[in-house]
Amino acid sequence: MKSHLLAIGLSSLVLVAGQAKASQLQSWYYDSSQNQLDLTTTSGIEPKAFLLDNPSRLVIDLPGTNFNSDSVKQSFGKAVKEIRLGKPDSQTTRFVVELAPGYDVTSQNISIKGDSRSHWIFKFNSFDRQNNPIVGENREDIAIKSTDASTFAGVVNLGQEMVGITSQIRSLLASYKTLNPGIFFLDLDTGNYIDINGEKRFAAASTIKFPLLVALFQEIDAGRIKLTDKLVMRRDLKVGESGTMQYKPIGTKFSVLETATLMMTISDNTATNLILDRLGGAAKVSQRFRSWGLQNTAIRNLLPDIPGKNTTSSKDLVRLAALVYNNRLLSPNSRNQVLGIMRRVKTNSLLPAGIGQGATIAHKTGTLRFIIGDAGIIQMPNGKSYLAGVLVQRPNHDPKAGDFVREVSRRVYNYLDNTKVSNIEPILGDASGGLRLRTR
Repeated sequence: MKSHLLAIGLSSLVLVAGQAKASQLQSWYYDSSQNQLDLTTTSGIEPKAFLLDNPSRLVIDLPGTNFNSDSVKQSFGKAVKEIRLGKPDSQTTRFVVELAPGYDVTSQNISIKGDSRSHWIFKFNSFDRQNNPIVGENREDIAIKSTDASTFAGVVNLGQEMVGITSQIRSLLASYKTLNPGIFFLDLDTGNYIDINGEKRFAAASTIKFPLLVALFQEIDAGRIKLTDKLVMRRDLKVGESGTMQYKPIGTKFSVLETATLMMTISDNTATNLILDRLGGAAKVSQRFRSWGLQNTAIRNLLPDIPGKNTTSSKDLVRLAALVYNNRLLSPNSRNQVLGIMRRVKTNSLLPAGIGQGATIAHKTGTLRFIIGDAGIIQMPNGKSYLAGVLVQRPNHDPKAGDFVREVSRRVYNYLDNTKVSNIEPILGDASGGLRLRTR
């Protein structure tokens, strides 16, 4: 299988005077095994696409979008020969997906969808073989409807942006000029959302342990790992910064369940490295994350990852929460175990500090000297459930970042607490730790 991930580190780019700030291409990824191109931008766009002949190629334009190179070209094999990235004008980023000689495709064999207007998926469902050469350069426009981006993560029908509370948060941010946040909240009842730099890629810190836990339980569901299996402490996996495993001697054995629990509840870095090793290493799990649609989430270093090379975005963390919550990645039993572990996280000074009495949260925090974050699933006493992801880049250990996260959490909770609840009610006291709803 040949695949490619191009991460594009971008600074803020501004169009000519008088024009609005452009969206930025955050990342793109072509998976040859799925014949699928994923594009992620920092804000919502309306892509345009068309087919050209001689040679056969799909052209995708991203209006109002910048990237940080003049041009990029990557070669592939099989049906897709190469993908070129450039700018036909100062305000547009263009992808050209050129097919190999002898291959052709029609618009009927291309599917286009988005789990929001900032993450689009172009998939070749099949290719045709050319028997006769095509004369001239014919163009076929491909209609992309607004409904192509009507669901989030393919599981939640998107509603409207929560403009009022979004404006509050933007005003609040004006008091924290040294902070650079990525924020995404999703109301599971209405599909309404808050999106402030949701696709912006940040150092993940320990929030990366959330997707790792889900990947582990996928292997448990598949029968390739058991919770009672033993993991052996190795010198190359033993690290400091956080956790208690580091104080155990080399060769100590831990069950998978104990290791996973320590990884999440006290953010044990050595436990995390044992889990990552058992799952086959950074490249393998990063590929799994991309298969879930997490285009900004990748592991490049063992924990504690002081340089911050492991990455994610607030929207990716909420995508993952949406998939887990809606039983798309795990069996019901594994889902309940994952949520049960995440409800026992010891650090409750960020998102949990802003939620009301009687609410519950399954979450995971992350902290480095220049980044803090928290993401999770919140269930309110009024029956509402919502998903939250906040990552904040900060000056060295600046405590104001924590103040900001707590205040954002409080304001969003209070806003949702005062909105009308539909016909759902919580089932509380689930011994497995699951969060379930039933229709009245």
